[in-house]
Amino acid sequence: MKPEIRTAVFPVAGRGTRFLPATKASPKEMLPVVDKPLIQYAVEEALSAGAQRLVFVTGAAKRAIEDHFDSDPELEKLLESQGKTELARQIRSVLPSYATCIYIRQPAPLGLGHAVLCAEAAVGQEPFFVHLADDLIDAEVPCLKQMAATFAFHRGSVLGVEEVPRRDTDKYGIVEVDAARVTVSRIRSIVEKPKPAVAPSTLAVVGRYVLTAGIFEQLRQVGHGAGGEIQLTDGISRLLNHEAVYAHRFVGKRFDCGSKLGYLQATVEYALAHPGLSRSFHSYLLRLTGELAGGSMRKASSRSKSKGSKKRRKAAARPRKD
Repeated sequence: MKPEIRTAVFPVAGRGTRFLPATKASPKEMLPVVDKPLIQYAVEEALSAGAQRLVFVTGAAKRAIEDHFDSDPELEKLLESQGKTELARQIRSVLPSYATCIYIRQPAPLGLGHAVLCAEAAVGQEPFFVHLADDLIDAEVPCLKQMAATFAFHRGSVLGVEEVPRRDTDKYGIVEVDAARVTVSRIRSIVEKPKPAVAPSTLAVVGRYVLTAGIFEQLRQVGHGAGGEIQLTDGISRLLNHEAVYAHRFVGKRFDCGSKLGYLQATVEYALAHPGLSRSFHSYLLRLTGELAGGSMRKASSRSKSKGSKKRRKAAARPRKD
């Protein structure tokens, strides 16, 4: 039986300016979380949800992504000759034999909607995934797999969503839904990065989509929005007038690896879960925490003593009443 959704689109043309200079010559999607780059986590999630055709919408300085998913017989042979058979196996399993990679160059940074539109010829008229590698989601059932099941039931586009603090609504696409407290609900409206005071809800879209091919026509008609970009959110807003679109509250923990803090948090938590690192890394963090706590206590004690000394000096300086 063929999977319902065979194609996953990965918009990877962004320059990752928040991580400069690290991303000057290396794609932000190749930043490693422990021992795998972000884009490999993204591909593994899509494959687990049934994808077989992987479409990368790339830009300048992104050749490393193509190289990562290409075979490297010379490296495999070297590892085998050194007795590093497990490493050789890991290299070979970066991309399974049944998966096909397609690379499409986005000619200019014209927005996420434009990147999706660039993939139309590769996608065709089938439903497809869109996965933003910046959003790393740790879940027992991979997020896209959860959403594929929702698509199979409702037969409409699905957006991965989660609650965010109201103060952060201007960082996300925000949806208004029929039933706010259920796992899956039909979307009434969607707006891109609304100010907290006017946001219709605090339910944010977080980098996972299942879209029908109808999105392409809407993106062609939406035109260029703010900053001259074609916004995927605007295309989805138009799609709502033609077919049902659903919000899916995924089960899992999301790390915003587009930010330095989120990336560091993901690295720590994935290291703590890594079978070869968890015990020693946990011990290191305990020692570090103890050292930091000890340092804070010493500083507090030093400040306390300093204040006490100042008080004693002031008391000594005051004239005595005989």
